[in-house]
Amino acid sequence: MTHPVPGAARPAAWWLRVVFAVIGVFASVLGYIGLERLSEVRPDAIADRYDILYYDLQLFFLSAELFEEPGPYPWQLQVARFVAPLFTLLAVAEAGRLLLAAEIRRLRARRASGHAVVCGDSQFAHMLADRLYADGERVVVVRSEPFGPLEYRRRRYLGVVGDATSVEVLRGAGLSRAHTVYACTDDADRNHAIANTANRLIQDRRHPPRVYVQVHDPEMCLSLQARRLGAAGSSRLRLDYFHVDDIAARALHRHHPLPSALSRPTKVLIAGEGSFRRALLVESARHWRAHRTEGGRSARPLQVDLVAPDARRELTLAVSRYPFLADVCRLSAYDRDIDGLLGLDQFVAEGYDRIYICAPDEISGLQFALDTSALWRGAQGAVFVPVYRQAALAAAFHGDARHDLLDEVHGKLRLYPVLTHACDARLIAEDLTERLAQQIHARYLHAQHRAGVRLGDAPAMVPWSRLPESLRRANRSHVQDIAAKLLNLGCVVAPRHGSAGDASAAGRAIDDRVEQLARLEHERWCRERRGDGWTYGQLRDEARRRHPALRPWDELPPAVQEQNREEIRALPDVLSDSGFELIRLSPAVPAQWGGPADGA
Repeated sequence: MTHPVPGAARPAAWWLRVVFAVIGVFASVLGYIGLERLSEVRPDAIADRYDILYYDLQLFFLSAELFEEPGPYPWQLQVARFVAPLFTLLAVAEAGRLLLAAEIRRLRARRASGHAVVCGDSQFAHMLADRLYADGERVVVVRSEPFGPLEYRRRRYLGVVGDATSVEVLRGAGLSRAHTVYACTDDADRNHAIANTANRLIQDRRHPPRVYVQVHDPEMCLSLQARRLGAAGSSRLRLDYFHVDDIAARALHRHHPLPSALSRPTKVLIAGEGSFRRALLVESARHWRAHRTEGGRSARPLQVDLVAPDARRELTLAVSRYPFLADVCRLSAYDRDIDGLLGLDQFVAEGYDRIYICAPDEISGLQFALDTSALWRGAQGAVFVPVYRQAALAAAFHGDARHDLLDEVHGKLRLYPVLTHACDARLIAEDLTERLAQQIHARYLHAQHRAGVRLGDAPAMVPWSRLPESLRRANRSHVQDIAAKLLNLGCVVAPRHGSAGDASAAGRAIDDRVEQLARLEHERWCRERRGDGWTYGQLRDEARRRHPALRPWDELPPAVQEQNREEIRALPDVLSDSGFELIRLSPAVPAQWGGPADGA
């Protein structure tokens, strides 16, 4: 489905111009009729029709020689000589508004508050701003290319022209009062510079905006996320890096979930070497694991076949970085080109529930999917072709039911525009901090379920989507305190490469200090709860904000102490799910571990 064009459903300005034109025509016609009747009474003042036209035009300029003599005048002329100047005043006001439009928009942008700032001239930046505006957000766009008047009129959001890395330009976009900043230029280094400038502008804010930086290389994105996770405790700025493939892959499984209510294993085929395939593989496994967890039953593994010239190598790398893949999926690799699928009855007979064609060359992959009928026969579900530059073609296939321009092969063929679906502010907001917080909560639910606690028995025993915001904030604070934990352990977080030596060293570091870390984590939690208005009570009371665990570590029941220890021991597993591992660089820091991490 295509998205509505912002401003397309706002005809108020068009109707205003129609009324404006009607007033001018009405005044002109009435003036002509009135002058014609006046010429019959006073032929000495109006000699012919040229005089009538001349005096009719004079009505619009507040100075008509004819009215220097006293009346009476025909009623049509009386009405026209008041309506015509009104039209003139409206015309002057509209002309002034158009001449000053750029300055007015600049002032409105500078004084904006509670808005989103989108920085960049890229296609993704334009699409993201349009999507935000269509979702009802107030948007200020910062770009280097000037906005045209028609572009202002169509999009209706505010715009600032200039270098987005400049403090003055971002201040002119009202960044200090924004709730979110997106750095989305085509140059990743400029995106980092925008984040640096934003950090300088909002250092003194109590509630700084979130800053999301687009990175164009997926490996670099993961590395920067690791470095940010290790520094989160030293900055109050809520900062995250994102890659469009990761966002679009999450969006795909939300809009097109894998079939699960089958009497046989669900089967997926991923073919090709495109950059989207790794994101597809990981998010398919996460989606399947989440479905299995929510269902409360042991679902069959997801069968995933990877077909590519480097299929075995890719699966080895993927499993070493994301170990949960081997637990959730039954993975098979076939080292062959996409063209090798042609004529292979093995793949046609499999009856895949989902096929993804991720060719490095978008056009060739699209051509292959359009021309290869064996793919359509071999798919129980749909054949998805991720595209970056063919969003308009995807809309031609998948418009609304009455306006599809091209046949979808009975729903078998699906072009998936990556950039279009990556422009989802809600999914971008599910940054690394949010995802790790969700995973910590999921592990808590699993542990409590094993201990015999059922869903709904306690305020925290609910899925993340129903968790109270105060408890979500507590999980996020726990994630942002990981930086302090790493410092205490003498460890750093890095993209996972499956090194057993590093993992064992980090594990020993945790085992050596698990008691101290658990005690300090409890103290941090107590400070955070008290700061939110909670006090000690023998029984938990949500209404009165009482909690039985709000007391010193030595007074806690053994079960609660062990729960804190388990949270510390689970840290490597929590990080590995997102592709990270702990690496021990030095002995633990002997200094006292500080207070709670600052969080948004």
